Parts: sequence; C-alpha cells; structure tokens
Amino acid sequence: MGFDAIEVITTKRDGGELSTAHIDWVVAAYTRGEVADEQMSALLMAILLNGMNRREIADWTQAMIRSGERMDWSALDRPTADKHSTGGVGDKITLPLAPLVAACGAYIPQLSGRGLGHTGGTLDKLESIPGWRASLSNAEMLHVIRTAGAVVCAAGSGLAPADKKLYALRDVTGTVESIPLIASSIMSKKIAEGTGSLVLDVKVGSGAFMKTVENARELAETMVALGADAGVRTVALLTAMDRPLGKAVGNALEVAEAVEVLAGGGPSDVVELTVRLAREMLEAAGVPDARDPEEALKDGSAMDAWRRMISAQGGDPDAVLPRAAEFVEVTAPESGVLATLDALKVGVAAWRLGAGRARKEDPVSAGAGITLHAKPGDLVRSGMPLMTLHADETSRFARALQALEGAFEIRPSSGSGLLPLIIDRVTA
Repeated sequence: MGFDAIEVITTKRDGGELSTAHIDWVVAAYTRGEVADEQMSALLMAILLNGMNRREIADWTQAMIRSGERMDWSALDRPTADKHSTGGVGDKITLPLAPLVAACGAYIPQLSGRGLGHTGGTLDKLESIPGWRASLSNAEMLHVIRTAGAVVCAAGSGLAPADKKLYALRDVTGTVESIPLIASSIMSKKIAEGTGSLVLDVKVGSGAFMKTVENARELAETMVALGADAGVRTVALLTAMDRPLGKAVGNALEVAEAVEVLAGGGPSDVVELTVRLAREMLEAAGVPDARDPEEALKDGSAMDAWRRMISAQGGDPDAVLPRAAEFVEVTAPESGVLATLDALKVGVAAWRLGAGRARKEDPVSAGAGITLHAKPGDLVRSGMPLMTLHADETSRFARALQALEGAFEIRPSSGSGLLPLIIDRVTA
C-alpha cells in the first residue's frame, strides 16, 4: 500500500502514532529515493520532538532490517555472540574481548565502524596493524570465524542500507539525539548481522553520547526490548565514560594496550570491563562448559586467538606498530590527588592530534593520540608527567593543548564524585 509522505509527516507532527503500514512504506520509499530528503528530515524532527512507542520503534527497526540482507550463521557449530559499545574515549574493549570470548567457546561475528569526532572507531585502531584488512566478503568472514573463532570487520553495503542513508540525514538535521532513532539505528544493524545473542555497553558521562545515567538507561532499555522482540538474547551494561578508559587514547596506542591485556597485564579498568563483558557474552550465548575468561587471559589462549584473528585478516601480529613523529608532555602544576580527568576534553585533544576525523572521508593518523600517566584517584607530584601527546606534525599540539584546558583537577585529597565503572545491568 502506498501513502503520501505528507500524511505520514503530519501524523507524527501532531503527536499521532504511525501504523506499521506507514512505517514500512516510508522507510522503503525513502531507501528507494521516492521520499525526498526534506520530507524525511521533517519526519525525523517530528519523531525527535514527539517520540515513538515500543511498537513503532520495533516496526521502524524491522523496516530498516528488511531494506537489506540478513546474515546467517546457522552453519556454525558453536553459539554466536556479539557486543556493541555506544562509543567513548579510550574504548578499545572490542580488541581484547572478541578473541577472549572466542577462546572461551563462542563464535564472534562482529561488524564494527570507524570513528567520527572525539570517539574512536574499532576499525581505525585495527587498521594501524600492518596488512590488516577491514573489508571482507561474507565467505571470508566465515573463513576467519572458523579459523580464529572471531572476526571484526566492516559492515557491507547490503546490511541495513536504510540506516546508512537515514544516519547521514540525521547528522545534518539536528536529529541525532532521538533515543528511538539511536536505538533503531544500532539494533537494525546488530539484528541484521545475525548473531544469536548481544551484549550492549552503554556509556555514560562527558565522553559518551549519553551524558546522564537516566538517558543511558532509557536507551539501554529500548535496545534490550528491541533485541527481545527480534528473538535475540540481549543484555546491556551501563558503564562509566566520565574519564577515559585505560591509559591509551588513539589508534596504535590502543592496540598496544589491548595486546597488554591479552598478555595478562594492562590497566585494571580495561581488564575488569573486558572480563565482565566476556562473562555476559558467554552467558547470553548459552555456551556449554564455557571457560572462565580470567583463565583464558592467564594461560595465553586469548592471545593465541588474537594472533589467529589478526593473521586471518592479513595482519602481522608481530609487526611494529606505527609511532607518531613528535610528542609533548603535559605536567602536573601542583602536587595532590588527580580528582578528575574529563573524557570529552581528552577525546577532543586526541582528535585534534590526528587520531580522529571530522568527516567520514578524512584520514586518521595511526600513531597520534594521548598516553595517560595518571588516572583519577592517583597521587601526583608537581612537575610529573600527567600525559604525553603524540602527533605527526608539531602544528597540531597548540589546538590539542587548548582542548585540554580545564580537563583535569588536582585536589589536596581524593573526593569520590566519579561514576562506578559498571553502573547497572539491564535485561528484558
């Protein structure tokens, strides 16, 4: 059945409920180019202002899934699990997590993205490894999973093409912040990916898209409900992003830190979150006799899975990672306790150093970024390095340092004020 675009727009503009038929038609017609950008822009703004109920969000998600292909992993002989993070600063968790969960008994087909703005992209990080390839055919993905137990790669153009088109429009029309549109965007791709179970890492704080626990919980609950409605076992954790995760922010720097975790070391917050998410993924997947993730880190089996995964995608796990040509240290102006370290400001500084991009087509520097020498709660002495900035051109340092103005606070004694690393767990 066909509709008039104005009818759909005015229904939502006036606070009405879109029918399943309305939604199916408008998403398909927009994907085909039969609904103009300015008409879809008006509908997106109406959705942002008036919201959607659970049925509308589920219908919108399914309509985007139907716009393209849906992957099928039924030929695999183990349960499949996936994880999605809403993005943050220093969030390299996918890198150690995918091989870790594979080493414990699940298959991990993970389609990831590139960074935009202050949040890093998993593919940018992995592309700092010489030879590693992000673009794989479906047959190549299946081969990598069977070889290594896990694959992390770019989504093909056939997966939820409606979402790709809608996301670009939301980005230029001020409608990114709508929770129904965020949830359906994420979940349409993840459900189309065909995984049997999904764990969501919903970040909260200055460096995250969701600044408050309340908004993050609403997004988590919406996405968990969408997963349940689609028959995908889904659970969400709300986790802190009011300070950077780990001590490395930047592409090659974060790969090196991930390898440290796989070798049994690494920053305690990265290890804690990786192990917790691994346990959630194994439980959601229902892996029989799953190994304990902590043991897989200790005995080297997670590292073995990482090496197989990187090699199977053309990368050299033994290669020297790129390093930026120049560096500058930021030192503590006084002694005391590092009380705060603003994730957003650190992320913006790393972006200005070359680790991120302003537009999707911009290149990134593999070696650029920031190494943190202290985290909130640590004692610092006047003059000691708090962080090292890395860039390929010295001209980048001035704007990065400008972004770091007011990024940290040193106090005589520690004060709480920080979010717990793992704030809450949301299930259907």
